Amino acid sequence: MLCTRAHRVGPRLLLATSLLLATVTSLVAQRAPDLRALDTYIAQARADWRVPGLAVAIVKDGRIVFEKGYGVRHRFDGGTVDAHTLFAIASNTKAFTSAAIALLVEEGKLDWDTRVVEILPWFQVADPYVTREMRVRDLLSHRSGFGTYSGDLLWYGTSYSAEEVVRRLRYLEPALGFREGYRYSNLMFITAGEVIAAASGMRWDAFVRTRILAPLAMTETVTSVAQLAGVTNVATPHGEKADTIRPFPWESWDAMGSAGAIISNVHDMAQWLMLQLGRGEANGVRLFSDTQSRTMWTPHIMSPVSSGTAARWPSTHFIGYGLGWSLRDYLGHEIVMHGGAYDGMYSQVLLVPEERLGLVILTNAMTSVQSALAWRIVDAYLGAPARDWSRGYLDRVGPSPEAERWAAWRDARASGTTPSLALEAYAGTFGGPLYGNVTVALEDGKLVLRLLPAADLVGDLTHWHRDVFRVHWRREFPWFGDGLVQFVLNAEGDVDQVKIDVPNGDFWFTELELRRTP
Repeated sequence: MLCTRAHRVGPRLLLATSLLLATVTSLVAQRAPDLRALDTYIAQARADWRVPGLAVAIVKDGRIVFEKGYGVRHRFDGGTVDAHTLFAIASNTKAFTSAAIALLVEEGKLDWDTRVVEILPWFQVADPYVTREMRVRDLLSHRSGFGTYSGDLLWYGTSYSAEEVVRRLRYLEPALGFREGYRYSNLMFITAGEVIAAASGMRWDAFVRTRILAPLAMTETVTSVAQLAGVTNVATPHGEKADTIRPFPWESWDAMGSAGAIISNVHDMAQWLMLQLGRGEANGVRLFSDTQSRTMWTPHIMSPVSSGTAARWPSTHFIGYGLGWSLRDYLGHEIVMHGGAYDGMYSQVLLVPEERLGLVILTNAMTSVQSALAWRIVDAYLGAPARDWSRGYLDRVGPSPEAERWAAWRDARASGTTPSLALEAYAGTFGGPLYGNVTVALEDGKLVLRLLPAADLVGDLTHWHRDVFRVHWRREFPWFGDGLVQFVLNAEGDVDQVKIDVPNGDFWFTELELRRTP
């Protein structure tokens, strides 16, 4: 009877087993996308976005499953991009700074809730309460109250050290109340770098190289443009000017190193992805604990999900920021990610911890291609319906806010006006405690503007209307172009103040309070 029963039930068991195997096979197939198809998509997206070069690495289940370069390092001079080509990772540096703090927390040298003034007694912001209550975790979560990108002109191209940048925070006005909301602050991460130096006795860059890069065998990664001397496999930054993609020189970001100075390649960054997905452990090396990993990936401040975001990502219900990481949900999965933007280079890192999936995309252009590719790769691994993210992002490209601003200025320009004063009356030195001094000088019959802390910010002034002049920088910058300079007259009719407005999305010239100095 047992044999008969088994004989009769066997086909049902075989059918059930077959269905189960088919289901498992289907699920596995959803998690194992066609890498050749992704390769083709990436190559086409690079061409569509007119990006000279980019590189991609994908990590899955503790190993590198894809790493490849596309295009060229320099639009005109060529040089093939590969997995070892160096790019600026810019703000993806912030997660390294948070990890460095995590190491110090585990060593007992500080705590996430240590007051900053306990480590940096000279730290000061405008509000005494905020000065006293600012904690280490506040520095790393963009909830300080300072406006997005506020104060970035303090480090951009200036001679100021990181410490000097932080010391000038006391003159910077906040945009909202302390811990009231999310505002992206590079200056807070610069402060975190000074905290690391004071708590460890090592400069931020030395600490990161010694305690993070070396154990992970990220041997090709550097922390300063100065360390690129003699290295040949390096991408050149590119930006768009007058609808033309053109190369730009590398810029030193040493003064904001802990916020964005790391330069790496996708092969080295894959080691970093594995460390993150391993909750602080990779290749048998543990740098920080699971507890610290979860702390860094816990939302410390939330942002609203806008209607536009909801339309593009219908499955996203929350967006927040942890400690050096952006956090959200997508298709029922936690997403841990960050972008990076350097002069002529954009990057993207994205992790799906539950899937043990990570990716990094480095580019030598200033476009959204890295974001589009990141979501395409995630969709492929999560088994989501194929979606042309690249085309979707491209279709959203329109006139830049800068172009629209200039159009408005042209519409409002008063014709037929002349300056109120003789040109020499506009000359002088103007400054304030936040930024320092700028000069306006009459040279060869024309006015010249110089921002003294930043040697390259020199511009020629031509009359626009009334007491407003157009500034044309003698050197091109990928972030911004021309702007307007307004000379403000006092009751006696003398120039008392200068106001500079340069349309761009990153550096707020309007923050500079520039009054005539004796």
